[in-house]
Amino acid sequence: MDARDTDLKKELDATLQTRRELGEEYESALVDSFLEKVDQRIDGAVERRVRRQLAEQQLTAARDSRSPRPTDSFGERFGFGIVSLVLAIPLSAIGGGVADLPGMLVAWAGIVGVNVVQVARTHPDLFGRRRRAERGDAWED
Repeated sequence: MDARDTDLKKELDATLQTRRELGEEYESALVDSFLEKVDQRIDGAVERRVRRQLAEQQLTAARDSRSPRPTDSFGERFGFGIVSLVLAIPLSAIGGGVADLPGMLVAWAGIVGVNVVQVARTHPDLFGRRRRAERGDAWED
């Protein structure tokens, strides 16, 4: 039994004892007084629960906004693009020299794939991953 339940039981016992002493003419007032105390107790519990849930939501929102974001500076994007283009020349030559057009297509598919992965890593909301998680469509543990 919780301490609050014990206090409420004591209040009920005191109300019943007072009713016995004062008589039935005060029964309505005593019951109303006891029910008001019960209402206050319930209101306090609900208010604490709502405050706790609100605090948890705010904490979750703060953690999400504070989560480390991948670096997405202009220099990093520019450098990655330059490296992709520089490596595309010899990869295209090797692919085209070994397997003609299909080899060159495979080389360029690889280059495009690496760049798509880079964009997905630096911009997770671009492909809808973040929006699905916010709506609750994503899988949860």
